[in-house]
Amino acid sequence: MIMAKPNEKLADSLKLLRGLSEKGIVAIKADMLTRVHRERLVATGFLDPVVGGWYIATSPEVAKGNTTSWYANYWQFCTQYLNERLREWCVAPEQSLLLHAGNTSIPRQLIVHAPKGNNLPVELPFNTSIYLMRRDMPPAEELSEVSGIPVYSLESSLVRVTANTYTQNSVDARTALSLVRNSSDLLSLLLDEGRSTIAGRIAGAFRNIGNKKFADEIVGAMKKAMYTIRETDPFETKLILPFTGRVHSPYVSRLKLMWQEMRPYILAHFPAAPGIPSQKEAYLQAVEDMYVTDAYHSLSIEKYVVTPDLIEKVRAGTWDTQGNADDKKQRDAMAAKGYYDAFQAVKGSISQILDGKNAGTVADTDHSKWYQEMFGPSVSAGLLKARDLAGYRNHQVYIGGSMHIPLNKEAVRDAMPVLFELLEQEPEASVRAVLGHFIFVFIHPYMDGNGRMGRFLLNTMLASGGYPWTVIPVERRDDYMRALEQASVHQNIEPFAAFIGYLVGEAMKGTPVAKI
Repeated sequence: MIMAKPNEKLADSLKLLRGLSEKGIVAIKADMLTRVHRERLVATGFLDPVVGGWYIATSPEVAKGNTTSWYANYWQFCTQYLNERLREWCVAPEQSLLLHAGNTSIPRQLIVHAPKGNNLPVELPFNTSIYLMRRDMPPAEELSEVSGIPVYSLESSLVRVTANTYTQNSVDARTALSLVRNSSDLLSLLLDEGRSTIAGRIAGAFRNIGNKKFADEIVGAMKKAMYTIRETDPFETKLILPFTGRVHSPYVSRLKLMWQEMRPYILAHFPAAPGIPSQKEAYLQAVEDMYVTDAYHSLSIEKYVVTPDLIEKVRAGTWDTQGNADDKKQRDAMAAKGYYDAFQAVKGSISQILDGKNAGTVADTDHSKWYQEMFGPSVSAGLLKARDLAGYRNHQVYIGGSMHIPLNKEAVRDAMPVLFELLEQEPEASVRAVLGHFIFVFIHPYMDGNGRMGRFLLNTMLASGGYPWTVIPVERRDDYMRALEQASVHQNIEPFAAFIGYLVGEAMKGTPVAKI
């Protein structure tokens, strides 16, 4: 009898694991695989334990302690695990509201309501958990789904959340309010149980975002039903611009609200704009002089191994994929060549801005060209397919180590026009630069290259105010990523605004990047 070799046994186990994946199973229960297959897959790094008898598929190439696999699978795992364990459950109102508002960031603790809840937490990887709160299920008409996750309906969430939600999650609350199509469903819930205090709060919230019609309808109906209602504004701030209509995508409102709320922090941390330079050619030469330094740091931030020597070879045109074996084999060299081509396209965009064209309009028109130049060499070398240059992504992406989940592919199509509309309308170059970069990577519109594209957008918008080209040093990568994480997950733009403002200030003083 011929015994199967270890690699053949592993192949059999992987075939079973793939079968589960093809069925859409992310939360793998112990009894879905035999003990032998399960232990083999765990030992070889293809299966990770999550919580007593439950696993997720992973890759042995993922370093121990890397959060990406868990965060990428989080929502599907929790949904499948809770479906199996509880049968009936839904996300609590506060987090239901966040999901309706398009906020899919990973919560430290997911609170769910379930008749079989035990009022205890289930500890999950990387300091996350689920709290199983014992609650009767709401009526069927108050239940909904967001991406397959059972939640309270939009209206029920608004009625059931606490007043703190409006201050602690103001962008989410305002986004949710903007999605309400009429006041009838809200009024049904408010009138049924005489929730006059909550009605006054919701009316005040609608008035805050400029929706006087809904505010008046709620107050009028409650008074007509003989309830005493006192309208209160639960938000700490007013919107700079009034809310002007109802929308179907949460991301349209979300981005506009983020822009308005974050704007003051950037102005507080940024040096004054020098203004469009009178010597256009001198400014463009100064940009060109930054190429080697910028390429080295920007590519290194993305973990490419690119030397200044390689960058100079690319600029000089002596990089040879045909005659030089080292050049030919380098994925990193393809990135360097693409970066040079994209850098030249960005310079062309800056030239238009220095001639007086609207910076947001130029970026809207040209950013696809930057992307095509960046990845053109990889297509020519056969590392990517030509279709990869088509445009925005058609699949979900995840950011390594981040609790922020980038927008789904449909939302990208809603969000990108809003970003460029905001850039076109924004009067301050500093705000265009910081929020242009942040919101671009928040959306993550491409399968790859989002960080480099975001930094190109940053510098294009800086040019619109006459600020110098500013390099983000690879030595400050951790600070940079932490600041972006704060903005993406907690809506706290201040660390990122202060970080970029400091770097721009140093660039204005001529401080070498190595000294920053």
